[in-house]
Amino acid sequence: MTLQFPQRTAPCAPSTLRLSRKPLVSLFVLTFSCLLLTAPVMAATPASGSVMLEELTSTELRSRIDHGATTVLVPIGGVEQSGPYIALGKHNVRAGLLARQIAQKLGNTIVAPVVSYVPEGSISPPAGHMRFAGTISIPPAAFEAVLEGAAASLRQHGFRDIIFLGDHGGYQKNEQNVANKLNRAWGKASTGKEARAYALLDYYDITQSAYIAELQKRGHSSAEIGLHAGLADAALMLATDPSLVRSEAMAHGPKPGVADGVRGDATRATAELGQIGIKLQVDTSVAAIRQLLQRPK
Repeated sequence: MTLQFPQRTAPCAPSTLRLSRKPLVSLFVLTFSCLLLTAPVMAATPASGSVMLEELTSTELRSRIDHGATTVLVPIGGVEQSGPYIALGKHNVRAGLLARQIAQKLGNTIVAPVVSYVPEGSISPPAGHMRFAGTISIPPAAFEAVLEGAAASLRQHGFRDIIFLGDHGGYQKNEQNVANKLNRAWGKASTGKEARAYALLDYYDITQSAYIAELQKRGHSSAEIGLHAGLADAALMLATDPSLVRSEAMAHGPKPGVADGVRGDATRATAELGQIGIKLQVDTSVAAIRQLLQRPK
């Protein structure tokens, strides 16, 4: 961030403030006047430089596409319970923030809005995460239709490589189904809008393999790392948005278990441990996408 300090054309002049009549008021005016003259002016980053589609105007986006930004990431999150100490929106926040980092490293890449409504299991009778307040589930067919519509819209506007980034393990297969379906349909089309859709499974898979191995190297057991809302989950959240982790309550409150929607022990989670996973996800995704973009269309 650049700080710009305006030049003062003249010093503050106490003689003009009539201190003798109203000393307190005059002193306040003097101080306030000096602060106004010396306060730094922060130069805001132009929104047009953002990689986030929602932060651009239509005209700005059109220009970016025309100048080569034809790759778009579609981050997919979800709204699901993660026990008493991690907020319901963890997947949405992580997917959006990591997609931004990936796009910035790739260059010429735009990030679409996060898809936050995803399959989470049966609603009635409730199963899995739906047994806990706040989880939102939609049918797999509806989820796939949303991805299809979003990808088709992006293709219509000129994006040529449309990449799904799923932050949740439960719908990875759905992402693949949609990518395969779109590529079959687009391969037969004669509209001149050549495009490909991809389900980047590496983005999620690395958190279930190399990241777990790194945590184990640091002395954390599989039971502690956990399968859901354990140390790995909490650490990733602390590294992206610590406000969504109730750290104080977690340190002093009861230790939740399966009955509370938790599989693991997040007590020793830290942002530093989470940064290991974030770096792995970003670097792995960037490398995988670069490889995809080198393939013949």
